[in-house]
Amino acid sequence: MRLARPSLALAAALAAVVLSANPAAAAGPIPNSMASMGDSITRGFNACGWYVDCTARSFSTGSYASVNSHYRRILAKNSAVNGRNYNDAKSGAKAADMPGQADTVAGRNVDYVTMLIGANDACTGSESSMTSVAAFRASIDTALNTIKTRLPAARVAVISIPDVKRLWEVGKGSSSARNTWSLFGICQSLLANPTSTAQADVDRRDRVRQRVVDFNAQLAQACAAYGANCDFDDNAVFNYPFALSQVSTWDYFHPNTAGQTVLAQISYAAGHNW
Repeated sequence: MRLARPSLALAAALAAVVLSANPAAAAGPIPNSMASMGDSITRGFNACGWYVDCTARSFSTGSYASVNSHYRRILAKNSAVNGRNYNDAKSGAKAADMPGQADTVAGRNVDYVTMLIGANDACTGSESSMTSVAAFRASIDTALNTIKTRLPAARVAVISIPDVKRLWEVGKGSSSARNTWSLFGICQSLLANPTSTAQADVDRRDRVRQRVVDFNAQLAQACAAYGANCDFDDNAVFNYPFALSQVSTWDYFHPNTAGQTVLAQISYAAGHNW
């Protein structure tokens, strides 16, 4: 059994967190509308129900009060955004799906776009099936070019991919997590043989993590090339030390409601931060 290419869980804490020391980008006008691009993290997968998208609990465009998404934070300052929050992410998406999502988002004529993508490009069935760095960058460039060309005034927040190895670190000691990863074939590029200390497995995990590091470097460069309207979170999400208790116990992979909550807090504060 295989999930719909599930994206990496970003875990979260309910308590206050120490945010990146990097200064936020110049905010500009508060948006009147927004849309999100990405995968199952942005769709809120498994945050409220058994193997279903829970878009209301999305860190980006969700309406659930306790998550306090980007949308709700903007809504508190600008009522014009009310109801103009579009979740165009798709569970299972990879970087190669971003040009299509960008086309959809551009058609919305929104003022603000979030993009969190790349977990599924590293978390695959095997190490050999991970997306290459070059292919990843090409897809991101194409997507961002669509947004810049068709929505030149829109602000874009590019969010770093979570540290996938952290999931293994916090979950390998849990029999429930290990059994779930194995049963559903979750992120076997990283999570196969989770208790093994063999050098081959140690090296494999490090290589998968390095691929995420490389993807994040490409996201940062692509956002810098975009110009002043694009903000990369300076790896604030990647650097966040999440705990297993903040991951959905249905798959030990996706962020639960608490995970979505802290993802909203970290990514918003490290971005345009209106």
